[in-house]
Amino acid sequence: MGSGPAAGSVRARYLVYFQYLGTDFNGVAAVRGAQRAVGVQNYLEEAAERLKSVVPVKFVISSRTDAGVHALSNAAHLDVQRRSGQPPFSPEVLTQALNTHLKHPAIRVLQAFRVHSNFHARYAATSRTYLYRLATGCPRPDQLSVFERNRCWALRADYLDVAAMQEAAQHLLGTHDFSAFQSAGSPSTSSVRTLRRASVSPDSGSPFVLPQESRRLQFWTLEFESQSFLYRQVRRMTAILVAVGLGALTPTEVKVILESRNPLGRPQTRVAPAHGLFLKSVLYGGLGDLAGNPACAQQEASIQGAERPRVSRKTSGGRPVA
Repeated sequence: MGSGPAAGSVRARYLVYFQYLGTDFNGVAAVRGAQRAVGVQNYLEEAAERLKSVVPVKFVISSRTDAGVHALSNAAHLDVQRRSGQPPFSPEVLTQALNTHLKHPAIRVLQAFRVHSNFHARYAATSRTYLYRLATGCPRPDQLSVFERNRCWALRADYLDVAAMQEAAQHLLGTHDFSAFQSAGSPSTSSVRTLRRASVSPDSGSPFVLPQESRRLQFWTLEFESQSFLYRQVRRMTAILVAVGLGALTPTEVKVILESRNPLGRPQTRVAPAHGLFLKSVLYGGLGDLAGNPACAQQEASIQGAERPRVSRKTSGGRPVA
């Protein structure tokens, strides 16, 4: 029988949803070593040190995002092993403790669930949705509200051919080899993905824009859903659809680019800026999009193979880099 500090202790695994504004971070992944840059994971794990786990807590991130990319709801799993005789934290207590000890105001833990010990936040995800925000009618960057500058791509154009963008998006739907939309450095062994949704729609507007400015500014939202994405796939698809909206490409040319499987062609090497991209949700079988729709937190949810957690009736406020 073991006699070390972990003897008799119980390890509990949790699925944690969290959100962040990515402006100040070098992506979500932790930056190790002496570099000055830090990732969201660095702050999460620093907060988890206060849990006094027998074994250091490591966040296994579901969906990696680049520097400057935001998340309305990302996810990760983590193990907490308390000392012998101490019961596992409840999900509610874990959430509160992490938020209490987080040292960056741009990160928030939304909710936690107790899951089975072999649950994996990345590989168990069944759906990931990204949204990209655009703004038209902004000739110069300094004409955009300071509250929106790191949250959308401000286009100098006053007009987008949204119908053409929607037609082009239809060519991307379904199962394809998306090599043409993959940036160098992807760790994926296969470039085949199934895009379930690709939509372009007007945004209801921004609460951070003054009334006199809202007459010339128009906001737009692009949404993409798949089980997983290739490295920078969403930002490259967005850039292509924007080119269609500006009249630089036709919807038919998007189909040709997709079928070319060539990531080095001139049109498809365009990459939309990171600051307009948001990871909207990561979904798992049997577990709703809690952050995308806070009301979902009012219902009990379970994960196949996990214990059935009891979720508070109070509303509270997940992949590869896209």
